[in-house]
Amino acid sequence: MTGVDVVVPCYRYGEYLPTAVRSVLDQPGVDVRVLIIDDASDDGSGEVAQSLASSDERVEAVVHTQNRGHLATFNEGVVDWASAELTLLMSADDALTPGALGRAAALFDEHPGVGLVYGAAITYRGGPLPPARLGPVQHVVHPGHAWLRGRFAAATNVVSSPAAVTRTAVNRQVGGYDQRLRHTSDHEMWMRLALVSDVGFVRGADQAYWRTHDVNMHTAYLAGGGVEDLREVLRAHDAVLEKAALGGLSDGDELARTVRRRLARDAYLRAARAHDRGRVEADGADALIAFAEEIVEDTRTLPERRAYELRQLVGPTVTRSLGPVLPTAAGRRLRQRWRDRRRERIGV
Repeated sequence: MTGVDVVVPCYRYGEYLPTAVRSVLDQPGVDVRVLIIDDASDDGSGEVAQSLASSDERVEAVVHTQNRGHLATFNEGVVDWASAELTLLMSADDALTPGALGRAAALFDEHPGVGLVYGAAITYRGGPLPPARLGPVQHVVHPGHAWLRGRFAAATNVVSSPAAVTRTAVNRQVGGYDQRLRHTSDHEMWMRLALVSDVGFVRGADQAYWRTHDVNMHTAYLAGGGVEDLREVLRAHDAVLEKAALGGLSDGDELARTVRRRLARDAYLRAARAHDRGRVEADGADALIAFAEEIVEDTRTLPERRAYELRQLVGPTVTRSLGPVLPTAAGRRLRQRWRDRRRERIGV
């Protein structure tokens, strides 16, 4: 059976650990090991981790006495510990769907050039795990550089971490998580893997559960309109381009222009949404516009800028009355997300 090493970093998520670990241990058709790394939690999570390790020989627990931060913890598991053919990094508050690892392993076996396999993740806020689609599945394989260019064009992370399995040898080839990227290290890792390998997608089944709650790390970056979220996305793409020689990528300059233009358009979309809500100051519209002008030399070519300036001209009262006529930020963004999701579903 294919071996899969699963790393479960934990910080104050001890209450979720049993569900996460059980979802891994119950995976059929693969040989799993689990490493729980508690990063000096002060809520008893370490004791939960040790209890789980004592109840199943496939589970190990490491409990830090001092907090090392999530990225150092990630690398401790993925780089220093993992040795099986495949590796998965999964947060302690997430879980796998039944058969997820077997479905990923089958795609890896069928396509030796694939270094990353992912699938859809179900977002939920708690309670019993909702029903998941379990197939039949189809294997979609994207040439690595083509998939990477798609990520620069969309400037979005379409891979949910608990639904992403990597080939351990390719992980070692590209190195660990970039510790400069506190918010987008996973997004950068997926793109870096695509520099040197193909990317597989499991179509027709849900691969994981991704839990949302009020203390998710990403929520802090969405405050004030989310300009820091956009900056972190840009840093991730710039970090990949720094490493472009790793995979012989030749069009880095064009990709840099592409992602900057996409993020500037997104900034104007968010500013327009703030305007429509009458929350220009609270939602950081000025900071969003400044960011767009910082990363794109001439924003006058952006259709989103013209839409935003029209809103400023007519004022929020008229904007709300013309809602069906004026393009909304939310509508544009939803359409973009639908297009991104559709690409991944149909393998384009």
